[in-house]
Amino acid sequence: MLAAERRDHLLGLLASEGKVVAKDVAVDLGISEDSVRRDLRELAAEGLCQRVYGGALPVSPAVVDYAARQAMAPDGKRKVAAVAAGLVRPDCALILDGGTTALAVAQAIPPDLACTVITHSPTVAAALLDHPRAELFLLGGRVFKHSAVTCGAAAVEAAQNVSADLCLLGVTGVHHEAGLTTGDADEAAMKRVLSARAAETYVLASSEKLGTASRFRVLPWGEVTGVITDAGHGHPVVAQVAALGVEVLSAARS
Repeated sequence: MLAAERRDHLLGLLASEGKVVAKDVAVDLGISEDSVRRDLRELAAEGLCQRVYGGALPVSPAVVDYAARQAMAPDGKRKVAAVAAGLVRPDCALILDGGTTALAVAQAIPPDLACTVITHSPTVAAALLDHPRAELFLLGGRVFKHSAVTCGAAAVEAAQNVSADLCLLGVTGVHHEAGLTTGDADEAAMKRVLSARAAETYVLASSEKLGTASRFRVLPWGEVTGVITDAGHGHPVVAQVAALGVEVLSAARS
C-alpha cells in the first residue's frame, strides 16, 4: 500500500471508529507498527490527529485561537450555556472558567440573580459587569491570549485561596478513554486547581469536542460531577461517558 493510501486509511479510521490502534492497523495492512507510527506522526504534525499511547485519536477543532472559536458552533454553545446557567442557584458561589462557552454561560446568567462569580477570564468578568447582583472576583496572573484567561503561578496561587459551590469548566477534548483534555499545559494545571476549589464540577462540552483529544489531560472522569452537552443521549460518546457513571445533562432540546 502506498503512503498516500495508508494516510487515507488512517484518516478514515479516525472518522469512522473514533481512534486508531497502531498494532491493529499494522496487522490489517501487513506492515510494521513503526510504519503506522511514522504515518501518525506525520498526520499529527499537520494537525490531523492527536497521538496517544498505542495510536491516535481525532484532534479537537477547539484548539484554534480565541477569535476563531467564537464563530465555531455558536448554537451548540448557546444550548450548553442555557443548561449550565440553570445550575447557578441564588447566592451560589460559582467558579466560571474561560473560553467561548464560558462566555456564553456568563451571558445566560439572569441579570437579577444574586450570586458570586469567580473567574480567571477578563472577557467573562466584563460580560457580567451589567449584572448588578453578581459579585465578581477576577483572578490575576499572566494572560494566556490564546484563550483570554490568566494562568501561571500567580493565578494558581490566587485560585487556591477561593472556594465555591460549583465550577463550570471548559475543555477542548472530551473522550471516554483519554478523559478531559486541553492544548496547553499551564491552562490544564489552572483548570485542575479551579475544579479542586469547588464542591461540584460540570464540564461544558459542545458536540464538536466529543470524541476528540488534545495533548494535555485536565481531569480524569472520576473527578467531575457531570458533563453538559448539546449532543443527544444517542450520541456514542455521550453513551460511553454515561456508562462510566458520569452524569450527562443533554441540552439537545434547549
